[in-house]
Amino acid sequence: MSRNWCHLCDDMIDELLALAVSADVRVEIEDVDASETLEQRWGEYVPVLLDASGHELCHYHLDTREVRAYLAGFPLESAD
Repeated sequence: MSRNWCHLCDDMIDELLALAVSADVRVEIEDVDASETLEQRWGEYVPVLLDASGHELCHYHLDTREVRAYLAGFPLESAD
């Protein structure tokens, strides 16, 4: 979760995208200001990084160790 005018969001996105490229994963960025529901839920608690199930991995700053531990839980796909 992010918002356009947030410097912490910009910082987390930059760091996360670099990590995503190296891990070959896709990142979806949602603007909390685009939805009243998201704004009510997350408010000033952004940026926040959620996993695919909606569990919080970190907020305000990227916790690289937490994200790498999360990504390590997925098996590598075989080319066979």
